[in-house]
Amino acid sequence: MSHVYTDGYVAHSLAPDRRLLGSCGSFSARQEKGAARLALPPHLIGKQHHTVVDLGKVKRVVMMVTPEGGGGFRDEVWEVVSAIRAILRQQGEPMAVTMQTVFVRDRADVPVARRLFNAYYGDEMPLTLFVVQPPCDGSGLAVEAWAVSTASAKVEFHTEDLVSVSYDGLRWIYASGGSLHLDGRTPYEQTAEAFSSMRRMLARTGVGFQDVVRTWLYQGCITEEVDGVERYRELNRARTDFFAGINFEHRPVPVARNGHAIYPASTGIGTLGHGLVTACLALQTERKDVQLLALENPLQTAAFDYPKEYSIKSPKFSRAMAVRIGDHVTTWISGTASIVNSETVHKGDIEKQTDQTLTIIERLIDAKNFARLGWEGAGATFDDLAKLHVYVKRPEDYEKCRAVCERRLGHVPAIYAVADVCRPDLLVEIEGVAFSQLRQSAR
Repeated sequence: MSHVYTDGYVAHSLAPDRRLLGSCGSFSARQEKGAARLALPPHLIGKQHHTVVDLGKVKRVVMMVTPEGGGGFRDEVWEVVSAIRAILRQQGEPMAVTMQTVFVRDRADVPVARRLFNAYYGDEMPLTLFVVQPPCDGSGLAVEAWAVSTASAKVEFHTEDLVSVSYDGLRWIYASGGSLHLDGRTPYEQTAEAFSSMRRMLARTGVGFQDVVRTWLYQGCITEEVDGVERYRELNRARTDFFAGINFEHRPVPVARNGHAIYPASTGIGTLGHGLVTACLALQTERKDVQLLALENPLQTAAFDYPKEYSIKSPKFSRAMAVRIGDHVTTWISGTASIVNSETVHKGDIEKQTDQTLTIIERLIDAKNFARLGWEGAGATFDDLAKLHVYVKRPEDYEKCRAVCERRLGHVPAIYAVADVCRPDLLVEIEGVAFSQLRQSAR
């Protein structure tokens, strides 16, 4: 980050890494001349990377912030808050953070972080997940935060576990159903309780679980066995039982039919401890130009078709969920790993697993795959990625993994965290979000 010292102030370069959609297209803003600067009182703002998404009638910003000034954990939290505040102030219009995921090194630090975030956000506290996954760079925390322009959108902070955003005939609902305090229950009980809690939260805003397009499941000690069964397998069993009562194919929002089962996109990833943290994103609209597409990958067996050797009841999620809104397509990419068909490949090699994972994502969001599944003119490339999460199993693999990602992707706002992946032989898992436009001929 560049600094210019003038009259006792520090001007920090806070240009976005990327601008997506609108009239600006995709580019690496850190290479543009005359990058935007914001004059602020002299204090250190943490390492930040963010993307600005122009959706026409509303602007969204996704921020990935990691402190780099040292000091204690309290100092690191304030550094992150300062960076978020500065990024939002430079947008030139009022902004509100709607959801943030806080990756922490130590569970004992969570109460401190919660108090400081509450002090900053006040009555506009976003839905906040505290996930015990140590940031790979050794810092005490790293934060992904999503914000929206309140000049065009109405944001309602219903409870600490429920936030809704309405604009342009769309209503997005963020709900959490799990916390760090679900310790003590079996993995099946934790999962069943968390999904039931998310359903209750959604119901408070008149939303059913069939409206959910994306879930996040952060499970403590994901590959540990309880009574001879891996915790993740029990999570899958409970999720399958919960989904049995939900008809995802008959949503209020139309779903493209392509012969596959239809489930939300999802990430199931490990954390330290034995708790379970969950969240979901749902969509409501009566607009006629909105449609969903559950994406599967030509390189992989659908997760819900995995043989029983991987789980008594297979994982029920789609490889991605695409939301077509007018001329725009948002693609929520599920947690993806080095699996071809249903088998782990490149065991023990972090560089090859990372490269394979990125190739799988590339094929998943490619225009050919969208066309194969019925959406001509849609699709995305790595240039359309707004952000990434990279979950690295072994801390010593971080630099090699990051090098592969940066070589393949260039500058994409990302957080790298240490986390166990759902199979013992998987070394990395990657998730992301892409924003793209339909080709002119398909509009």
